[in-house]
Amino acid sequence: MRAGAAFAHGEDARAIERFLEAMAAESGASRNTLLAYGTDLRSASTLLEGRLAAAQADALAVLGEAWQPLARATIARKAAALRRFYGFLVEEGERADDPSTGLPRGPVRRPLPKILGHDEVDRLFAVLAAKSGEGASPADIRLVALIELLYGSGLRASELVSLPRAAIRTGQPYLILKGKGGRERLAPISARALAAVAAWRALVPSGQPWLFPSGKSHLSRIRLYQLVQALGAEAGIAPDKISPHVLRHAFATHLLEGGADLRALQAMLGHADIATTQIYTHVDSRRLIELVNSRHPLADAPRVDAVDPPA
Repeated sequence: MRAGAAFAHGEDARAIERFLEAMAAESGASRNTLLAYGTDLRSASTLLEGRLAAAQADALAVLGEAWQPLARATIARKAAALRRFYGFLVEEGERADDPSTGLPRGPVRRPLPKILGHDEVDRLFAVLAAKSGEGASPADIRLVALIELLYGSGLRASELVSLPRAAIRTGQPYLILKGKGGRERLAPISARALAAVAAWRALVPSGQPWLFPSGKSHLSRIRLYQLVQALGAEAGIAPDKISPHVLRHAFATHLLEGGADLRALQAMLGHADIATTQIYTHVDSRRLIELVNSRHPLADAPRVDAVDPPA
């Protein structure tokens, strides 16, 4: 093996490629970001002799030792890349556990997920409403079905594009989704999403295995990302604020704001660990703090520490 080589093979290579594809398709990561993440992950895979994806927490200590000569910021960046990688594997059902506790701790914090406000969601659906109805094109009918399922059911992009044609049926207000490892979950489907899917499925040939076919396979995550971005542009939403994964985050956050139970939300999102779901409580707390600061009766009153002391 050439000293300093950074490559991955076998399961690691496939897992890294899926992760980078998801970053591009769901988060709109830039080319430079993808290159940096890919380099860090392949380098880590090389250090672990191709066993990065399956590594346990104790095995990751090898990385900490190898990174010791590096600057703290570099170590933090590499550790953050691996934490996001393992979070992806857990969320996709490819791992039941997250071994990233074995990584060196750096100053990088996990960012709160991007979400859309209710007014932005309203603008999205106003654009969709203008596209639907009599005379709507097949492309627009498909777009309505896609967005209704993304925001209305919180599906992952990979789950949505690969839905079988027979997965959603009239009168069945839920989906049974099976991830790797045999884990199953119920994803709720609203009446309006059922109607949107029924309108689209009527245009899909009965012999077609996919609900959203494209060529010889199904719609790609990249294409879904492009469709969501284009819809966002029509609704006046900045490109860095919207993606398929942002709509999943909006589904979760808006349900929590409406009083949904955290355990129920965990089940609907398919999170193996409730700690993953709890990030939405931080988002909701941030919203509540902003609400108190802007709407509380004393919000505009002079602060006590701003009052001149007595002479």
